[in-house]
Amino acid sequence: MNDMTPVKTTLKDWVTDQEVRWCPGCGDYAILKAVQRTMPDLGADPANTVFVSGIGCSSRFPYYMETYGFHTIHGRAPTIATGLKLANPELDVWLVTGDGDGLSIGGNHMLHLLRRNVDCQVLLFNNEIYGLTKGQYSPTSRTGTSSPSTPFGSVDRPVNPCAFALGSGARFVARGIDVNKNLSNTFKAAYNHKGTAFIEIFQNCIVYNEDVFADFTNKKTAAETQIWLEHGEPLLFANGTKGLALDREHPEHLKPIVVDVVDGDWQAAGVLRHDQTNHALAYMLVEMPFGEYPMALGTVYDDPRPTFNQVLTKQREEVSAGKPADLQALIEHGQTWTVEEDGPEL
Repeated sequence: MNDMTPVKTTLKDWVTDQEVRWCPGCGDYAILKAVQRTMPDLGADPANTVFVSGIGCSSRFPYYMETYGFHTIHGRAPTIATGLKLANPELDVWLVTGDGDGLSIGGNHMLHLLRRNVDCQVLLFNNEIYGLTKGQYSPTSRTGTSSPSTPFGSVDRPVNPCAFALGSGARFVARGIDVNKNLSNTFKAAYNHKGTAFIEIFQNCIVYNEDVFADFTNKKTAAETQIWLEHGEPLLFANGTKGLALDREHPEHLKPIVVDVVDGDWQAAGVLRHDQTNHALAYMLVEMPFGEYPMALGTVYDDPRPTFNQVLTKQREEVSAGKPADLQALIEHGQTWTVEEDGPEL
C-alpha cells in the first residue's frame, strides 16, 4: 500500500475490453469482480497499479484489469513483483497466483517474498487442483485425491497455504472465499497493510474439483462451519451459540476447543478474543482441522514491520550520501588489465 492522494475512480475504470475466458461457473469470475469493485474504494490509481501473475488459470488475471500487468513464467511472479517494487517503490503491486503456481515450482520464490516483506498484495487462488493442465493433483490436494496423475489417490500430505505463509515470516495472512461478500473487506485490509499481504482464496474449480469446499462454503450451513475473525472480538460462530476457547484441562497440548455459549455469555464460557497480532494464535487458527472446528476466515494475522523496499532504499541512500554517481570510476575500481593491440602472431 502506498502513501498517496486517493484517486476517484469507478468500477468501469478497472475493467478492460478483453473477453474474460474462464470455464463457465469458475470461481475466478467472482474474485475478479470483487477486486474490480474494491479498487475504487481503495482510492487506487490504475496508472500506478500493476498486476503480476505466473502460469495457471488464475494467471490470466492481468488481462482483465485496466492497469499495467505482467503475465510471467511459472512460479516466478514473486521475483518479478520484487523487482518492480524495488525499481519503483511508488507502484501498487498485486501478485496473482494459484496453489500450483505459487506453492509448487514457485514455493521457493514465494517464501523469499514473504520473509523479505516486500510491499505488495498476494492473492493465492486455492482450488486444490491443477486446472489449466487438466486436473493433476496439486500441493494443496487432499490425501486420497483421485486425479489423472494419482488415479489411485494421492498419498501426499497437502500444504496448508496460510501455515506456510506464517512459517515464512509473513506479517499479514488472511483467508477468503471466492463468492463471499466479505472478500472485499479482506482485500481492503490487505491493501492497508504495509508489507507483504498474503490472502488465500478458496476457489471452486467447477470442472476438475467441483464443490471440494462445499462442506464449509454452503450458505445454508455457513453459520455452523465458518468463523469470521475480527480483531478484538470474541471468537464466536453458529450465531453466537458456540466459540473457541483454550483447552485448560490439558494445557500441555496448547490447543483450542469448541465450547457452547449460554445466553450470550461468552466470557463465562472462556471464549478467546481474536488478537491479529498474536502469532501463536494465528497458527492455532489456520491449523484447526475442519470438521472438528469451523473454518477460520478473514484476517488471521496482521502485525506490520519495516518493509524490504523501505530498508533497502534507506540503506542505498546512506551508502551513496555525498558520493557522486560515476559509472566509469566504478568500472575501473580494483584491479584492471590493459590489453595490448599488437600482440604476438598465433
